[in-house]
Amino acid sequence: MRKELTLALLVVAAGVTTFAAVPAAAAGADGVADADGAARADAPRDRGGVSSAQDGAPPDPETDVLGWENGYWYNESLSVSQQNGLNKSERRKTVSLAMARVERIRQLEFRKRVPVSVISRERFRQSSGGGTVSAASRTFDNAKYEAMFLINESADSIAVQERNSGSSIGGFYTPTEDRIVVISDAAGAPRIDELTLAHELVHALQDQHFDLSEFERPTREQHNAIDGLVEGDANYVQYRYQQRCGDNWTCYGTEQGRPGGGSGSLANVGAYLLKYQPYSDGPPFVASVRNASGWEGVNALYEDPPESTEQIIHPELYGEDRPSRVTVRDRSNDEWEKLTVKGSVDYAELGEAGLFTTLVYPGIASQGNQSVIPPESFFGSAAESNATTLDGYNYSHPYTAGWDGDKLVVYTNEATPDGETGYVWKSAWDSSADAKEFVRAYRDLLRIHGADRVEGRNNAWVIPEGREFSDAFYVERRGDKVVIANAPTVEQLSGVYGPAANESSSSALGPIRSS
Repeated sequence: MRKELTLALLVVAAGVTTFAAVPAAAAGADGVADADGAARADAPRDRGGVSSAQDGAPPDPETDVLGWENGYWYNESLSVSQQNGLNKSERRKTVSLAMARVERIRQLEFRKRVPVSVISRERFRQSSGGGTVSAASRTFDNAKYEAMFLINESADSIAVQERNSGSSIGGFYTPTEDRIVVISDAAGAPRIDELTLAHELVHALQDQHFDLSEFERPTREQHNAIDGLVEGDANYVQYRYQQRCGDNWTCYGTEQGRPGGGSGSLANVGAYLLKYQPYSDGPPFVASVRNASGWEGVNALYEDPPESTEQIIHPELYGEDRPSRVTVRDRSNDEWEKLTVKGSVDYAELGEAGLFTTLVYPGIASQGNQSVIPPESFFGSAAESNATTLDGYNYSHPYTAGWDGDKLVVYTNEATPDGETGYVWKSAWDSSADAKEFVRAYRDLLRIHGADRVEGRNNAWVIPEGREFSDAFYVERRGDKVVIANAPTVEQLSGVYGPAANESSSSALGPIRSS
């Protein structure tokens, strides 16, 4: 049975864009032009004396070939207007043309046609939320986002993410149903944005050749790592597709020069940025492989996909730096119980992307007034290049670049009011210096949220009542390992994590350092 999976295109929202148009002559746009020159890469081959889109398309081939689908060549133009939406016939033509163009760029043949429907954003919002989520799953997710200082545990993190999706998703492909849905912001006359359609067609193509349901994604880190390939591939093809629109191809429904377009503001920018990372870093990761090994090299990635967001953020580490397996020993007392979720793993992994998002979010939320990682570090590459680079946003910073693995476990205590939780989050680093740098940054994060050191305890901090994320924290570094423990109060810290009771700076395992 195929696992439930939906591949969605995140689009422009809250000032975050995917990529901007650049001259069509730069169709490679990743520093390497096509072998025959980017400007000529999509000129039709000479078939029956026809050599240009202006002169007319070549005759239909006797058998299905790359760049031709259902009677349409990739370089043809259509006589359709989206002013009043598309009827069934016009939609079929538009989909056929987009399929041919995706084939041409991606160099893979569609094995079958995929149904495409168009719905309004309002209808999408009404139908996409409200799925069955167990109480344990909701509690676990709340604790995870609280640990990242993105969503306070008093809020419903799943509901927040659903509201984000309602504003930011431009379309999706569902492998379990083998269909594409494009979301339209045009009231009354739903239209198809060709770039959004192309992106989702890539997912259908991937599924036909590589079976996307085979990938395990039990944690956010593993989800983002796989999406670095899957969404990176789709976004890279979409990027190259966009470069051909205008001078080389006539494209439809892309008047704004960008894919899709969200409607409305995000419920939480931090949660959005966590999931956006593979859309930003995935395309240059895929481009680096294609430049070195061609599309055959990209195809091979599906047999040996990236194992971490670190490998997506730093493509040179793919195949060279595997993440460490981090274990979290249960050191809680009888009052606290490790939270498990039926049918899922009992831990979270947030990865380099998650840690970066944690540290950059205060600066973005405060518009630079309070920051650990300055917002300009995140927006820098896009700003410096006028948003024309393939990698628009930077998820790399010295505070998090030394990440080597992490694991977060959640604890519950029936005696706590309002079902408050605790957690232990352990991370491994490439060196003790990297671990020390992260602890220094995390300590700054605590200060931004109003935390004070607990007198008599070198490693304990508390965010006072009345402030968002009010809780107690215990932060220790042992060589290249960092442990962060959390509980509602200082007194409860040792219940969640026994060593938090230590007030000295040493233990049988050696010095415990807070910086």
